[in-house]
Amino acid sequence: MPDIKDPENTIILTLKDGEVMIELLADVAPKHAERMKQLARDKAYDNVAFHRVIDGFMAQTGDVENANMASPNYNPRRAGTGGSQYPDLPAEFSKLPHDRGTLGAARSQNPNSANSQFFINFRDNHFLNGQYTVYGRVISGMEHVDKITRGEPPANPDRMITVRVAADVA
Repeated sequence: MPDIKDPENTIILTLKDGEVMIELLADVAPKHAERMKQLARDKAYDNVAFHRVIDGFMAQTGDVENANMASPNYNPRRAGTGGSQYPDLPAEFSKLPHDRGTLGAARSQNPNSANSQFFINFRDNHFLNGQYTVYGRVISGMEHVDKITRGEPPANPDRMITVRVAADVA
């Protein structure tokens, strides 16, 4: 496990193959970092499917409304269309590039519509720069992200088993 510099701004994402440590960039995108911590503390991300996983591009998840695989409301056809109980977030664009392992805020055509969904870049996707908020980066466990089942949606999607703020884990 890597040395965690800031446990309050580090997310531990448990996948089927192991833990992924994500450093939130609260100084760059404070509202997005705060939202991810809130949803992690609500346990809203637990059991949520990776509903859009494109080889050589990215893995998208975070639709807490429609993609919780443990919920009776789970609907793979609607996964990717929902958000959370909280209001949408304003864009927090920065000069940070969409490099391999960065987290981007998924949204609709409206730049100020990000809510709970996010994606992890499998490779450098600089064509996204300045269009989607970058608010975190994988600091360990990217090999587990690389093993997420592909598809739009995958026939048997992988899920986020648990998502926790490192400061809350004893």
